[in-house]
Amino acid sequence: MRAAILLIAHGSRVDAANADLRKLAAMISERIPEAIVEYAYLELAEPSIPDGLEACVERGAEEVRMLPWFLSAGSHVTHDLEANRRRFIEKHPAIECSLCPPLGLHPLMIELVLARLEETF
Repeated sequence: MRAAILLIAHGSRVDAANADLRKLAAMISERIPEAIVEYAYLELAEPSIPDGLEACVERGAEEVRMLPWFLSAGSHVTHDLEANRRRFIEKHPAIECSLCPPLGLHPLMIELVLARLEETF
């Protein structure tokens, strides 16, 4: 089954902020070359989530994992992203589509937070 990863960020009017997601997509692509890796933004930047999902389909995805580049499961993750997932499934019922949890309090998050704190000392 050809898997796709759709990285999703909020989006910003500042392109430099949006560039982080594009860089992350390239880095993941290098680490998982067999996967289709795309990115999308909830608002304020392009491509949109529906466009990102369609890009996955156009590249041959049979399964899509939507990964929110968010720190918590606020309303964007629990409502907006889930609504996009449901609309996609209605349009493409043969393609599996799952919404991954946000980064949140993953066990490795403490290591990242401590590493960032160390950078200031």
